[in-house]
Amino acid sequence: MRYSRRMRSRNLWFDGPRSLAVVFALCLFAEVQEARARQEPGQVKTRIEVVLPSQESVGRITGRVFLTLSRRANDPALLMRSLGHQPVKKDVGVPFFGVDVEGAEPGGSVFVDQTTLGYPVQSLGDLPPGDYYAKAILNVYTRFERADGHVVWAHMDQWEGQHFNLAPGNWTSAETKVRLDPSQGYSIRLELSEVIPPIEIPADTRWVKRVKIKSPRLSEFWGRPIYLGATVLLPKDYDLHPNVFFPTVYLQGHFSLESPWGFDAQPQQLTPKEEAQLAARNRESGHAFYRSWIARDFPRMIGVTFQHPTPYFDDSYAVNSANNGPFADALVEELIPHLEKQFRMIPQAYARVLTGGSTGGYETMALQVHYPKTFGGAWVMYPDPLDFRRVFQVNIYEDDNAFRVPGFGGLAPERFAFRSGEGQPIQSIRQLSQLQRVLGSRGRSADYLDAWEAAFGPVGDDGYPKPLWDKATGRIDREVAHYWRDNGYDLSHYLKTNWSRIGSDLEGKLHISVGDMDNYYFNLSMMQLHEELKMLTDPPYGGSVTLGSPLKIHGWRPTNNAELLRAMSRHISERAPEGADTQQWKYD
Repeated sequence: MRYSRRMRSRNLWFDGPRSLAVVFALCLFAEVQEARARQEPGQVKTRIEVVLPSQESVGRITGRVFLTLSRRANDPALLMRSLGHQPVKKDVGVPFFGVDVEGAEPGGSVFVDQTTLGYPVQSLGDLPPGDYYAKAILNVYTRFERADGHVVWAHMDQWEGQHFNLAPGNWTSAETKVRLDPSQGYSIRLELSEVIPPIEIPADTRWVKRVKIKSPRLSEFWGRPIYLGATVLLPKDYDLHPNVFFPTVYLQGHFSLESPWGFDAQPQQLTPKEEAQLAARNRESGHAFYRSWIARDFPRMIGVTFQHPTPYFDDSYAVNSANNGPFADALVEELIPHLEKQFRMIPQAYARVLTGGSTGGYETMALQVHYPKTFGGAWVMYPDPLDFRRVFQVNIYEDDNAFRVPGFGGLAPERFAFRSGEGQPIQSIRQLSQLQRVLGSRGRSADYLDAWEAAFGPVGDDGYPKPLWDKATGRIDREVAHYWRDNGYDLSHYLKTNWSRIGSDLEGKLHISVGDMDNYYFNLSMMQLHEELKMLTDPPYGGSVTLGSPLKIHGWRPTNNAELLRAMSRHISERAPEGADTQQWKYD
C-alpha cells in the first residue's frame, strides 16, 4: 500500500472505529475479571520471549519492543494501525505491551512477562485464556548528543511522522498463532526478522511539489542532521503567469505527505459512512476541493503544509522548546524564506495566513501570536488547549491530581480525556496516561500527552521532558505547570500579559472555532480563552470566536475548505498595503 494512500484516509475516521474498539475493551474487561477469578497468582509463570535482530550490522540495540495480541488473524491492530493520526489510540481493545531495550547485543532476547505493563490490560496474567495471534515490533532509538549537554535516546523520524509501526529500519516478527492460558503458564518465542522498508514518497505533479531541507538551527541543537519539509499546492495556471506572485496559506496539522486539503484531481468513490463523516465536520472531499480550486472564480493562492517531526512527536507544535529545540524559528526563518525563494510567494505579512485544526489549531495560534508581524491572519479550528486552565477538564495551576475530580473526597469520580459525540465518556485520563507509559518511557510515547510535555515543558535532570503529572498516580507537578505558563505556551495567558506590546499587530487577525461537543473537551479551553479575548482593549482583539452547536464534534469547522479560502482571500485583499495590486493573482 502506498504511504500517500494510507495518509489520505486520516480525516475520515472517528467515532466508528473507536466505538467498536471500546465495546471490545469492555468485553475484554469482563473476560479479565473471569480470568482473575480462575487464576491463583504466583503459582505459574507466563512469558513471551522476543528475539532481537541477529545481524551484526545492526550493532548494539537501544529502543522499545512492543508485543501485540489479537483474537483475529491478519488483524491490522497487530501493527497498531488504524485511521487516526496516532494509530494505537483507536485500537484500545487490542492488548499490547512495551519493554525498553538498552545496548542489547544482536540476537539477544527481551521478555514480556507478568510484570510488564500493558494496555488496556495491566499484565499478561489478566488475559483470558484462548488462541491469540501475536506480533512483535522493535522501535529503534538513536543517540542524540544535544547542544544543551544532555545525551538522550529517541526515535529518529524516517519521514514516516513518528509512526514506529511504519518507520523504515524498525523490525517486526512474523504473525504467530499462540495458545495463552495464564492458569497453565506458557513460554513463547517470537523473532524480529523483518525490517520495515523505506517510505514511498508520492511523486510531484503539475499541482503538488515537495520540498525537504536540512535545518542548521535544529541540526546544531540535536547534534545530528534534522530536516524540515513542505508540501506545496500551486494555483491553476501557475506556469502560465510567470510574473505573478501569490498569497500563501499555511495549513497546520500532523505529519502528512498528502496534498493540502486532500486535493485530489482523481474522482473519489466515497462510502455513505465517509460522506456522513465529512458532512458532520462541514468539509468536502479532496476531489470536490479540487473542482473548487480550479474554478474560474476561485482566488489564486499557494497552499503549504509543513513537515517538522521531532524525536518526540510527529510535529513540533511550532514552538521553540527546551526539549525539541528552536523549531518555530526554524520554520519562520529557514523554511518559509526557502519556500518564498523557490516559489512565487508574496514575501509580506499580509499575504501569509495560517489555518489548521487540533494540534494544527494550536500551531496556527502559536505562530500568529508569537510572530504577530510575520503573519496576516489565523483561522484556528478545534485547537488543542490554548488556555491551560482547562487541559481536558483539568486546571493544571490549581488542581492537585489529573485523574480525579477535586472536592469529592474518596468518592471523587474519574476525569476523562475522550467522549463520544453525544457526551458518553470513553477514555479516562488515567487510561490515557497508562497508554503513554506503555508506548514509551521518559516521554518517548510519540503520543500527545508526552508531545505536550516535550513542546511546553522543562528538561528533566535525566535530559528527557519533565512530566506535567505522574502518569501512574496523576499527581500534578505545579512547578512544571507554571513553566508551561511562564514560558509563553499558555497562549491565553500570553495574550493577556503581552497585549500592550503585541495587540496592535494582532487586531482582527484571530478567528477561532470549535464544536460544543469536542470529543477531547477542547471547547472548555476555548471558552476560557474567549473570556480573556473579550477583556482585551486598546485595541480590542477584533477577531471572532465560533462555538458550533448542537453536538458538533472534534473536527467540525464553520465552513468547508473552499469557503474558508475565499474568506481568507477577502481578508488578504482588505489588509493589503496601499499600492498593492490585489487583482494580479485573481486572473481567470
